[in-house]
Amino acid sequence: MTKDSLTLDAPATDDLQLGPRDGSNSRKVFIKTYGCQMNVYDSTRMSDALSRDGYEPTEDMEEADLVLLNTCHIREKAAEKVYSALGRLREMKKRKAADGREMMIGVTGCVAQAEGEEILRRAPAVDVVIGPQTYHRLPDALRRAKEGQRVVDTEYAIEDKFEHLPIAEKTKIRARGVTAFLTVQEGCDKFCTFCVVPYTRGSEVSRPVAQIVEEAEKLVDGGVREITLLGQNVNAWHGAGPTGEAWSLGDLLYRLAEIPGLARLRYTTSHPRDMDDRLIGAHRDLRTLMPYLHLPVQAGSDRILKAMNRRHTAAEYLALIEKIRAARPDIALSGDFIVGFPGETDQDFEDTLKLIEEVNYAQAFSFKYSTRPGTPGADLKDQVPEEVKTERLERLQALLLKQQHAFAEACVGKTVDILLEKPGRMPGQLIGRSPWLQSVNVDAKASQIGDIINVRITGTSTNSLFADLL
Repeated sequence: MTKDSLTLDAPATDDLQLGPRDGSNSRKVFIKTYGCQMNVYDSTRMSDALSRDGYEPTEDMEEADLVLLNTCHIREKAAEKVYSALGRLREMKKRKAADGREMMIGVTGCVAQAEGEEILRRAPAVDVVIGPQTYHRLPDALRRAKEGQRVVDTEYAIEDKFEHLPIAEKTKIRARGVTAFLTVQEGCDKFCTFCVVPYTRGSEVSRPVAQIVEEAEKLVDGGVREITLLGQNVNAWHGAGPTGEAWSLGDLLYRLAEIPGLARLRYTTSHPRDMDDRLIGAHRDLRTLMPYLHLPVQAGSDRILKAMNRRHTAAEYLALIEKIRAARPDIALSGDFIVGFPGETDQDFEDTLKLIEEVNYAQAFSFKYSTRPGTPGADLKDQVPEEVKTERLERLQALLLKQQHAFAEACVGKTVDILLEKPGRMPGQLIGRSPWLQSVNVDAKASQIGDIINVRITGTSTNSLFADLL
């Protein structure tokens, strides 16, 4: 899987609109989510917080009393895209006002954090601007906005926002499906020169073990079978254990694997420098931990890795991969790659292709470098011409796609367990997920959603597999 733009060390996800229409007379909120899985998680937690104030989620923006744009600042011109969307919302707000209907507009997420007061200046229709660390204050901000204030809250919260965010009721958890995200860590201290995250999400903060376990247990009680732990740098998690001691992510995975009914665990996104022996041991020991690892490297040239401030070499990355595969031979690897970083030569790019050949990825995400204002990379000289970046990206993506197809083809004939998640496009068809995060189409009954079944892989398509039930 590839996208022609820059991203953080995390795959992007599609926009999310939360919740079904229910026809009730309660106030309605429409949340449009941009960016990574952490924003998806944040949107669900905001929706849960707003439900206490009587807001019900809707998929129809026209009926919404409140529209929230949960934004991402990773990609080029992200802020301008938000302002464009706000222009359309302004017209909708005017139209509703003419009909005697009130609609409030809020901007949340990383663009909100980066732009702050500038959003209110450029978009007079906006009522509330909330940064990623202050979502728990959203209901109060909306109350103040109702009183005529225009609210900006982008200060890093002293209090723990997760302690103030309610966990959804069992019925809502069940309605959202059998898989769930759970944020355990936020922020990043790595300061890669291409990345805005340390400036929009702040320094690394880890949630305590008890808080994470409580949320995981409630998710499982609501019918969730698979949990993906999230963090900008998730394997740097070092939360407080039961007696105050610092735990590692490996320790946490061993603890979560003890929860009855939790069938599968995943985590993303990781940094190579934080893959310690305890975490690698968890991949060896825990059948609950799926054999799939997203471990971005970004480039295969030591010179470019140094310019990116990755603080590891290509050889160190390859040695780490070898160690992980020795512990879990069936593990599938995913990565992120940036082409055209300032100063990248033809040889630097060839070094990246060589690394990809050596690792042999099951899937990967690749992007052309784009300058992010406020990052050290934006001030670097020797920017690579756009046409060179385009040509390199095409070559790199062709190699990654070849490897992805080869991995899928190698699955044909295998017998694997899949978690059935949702109905497929065809009658009588369900979509499940393989241990390696692939979508699998299989004929099964809707009543089996949430079951883990044994199938034989029979074929492949562009982005999914086909299987027969055993």
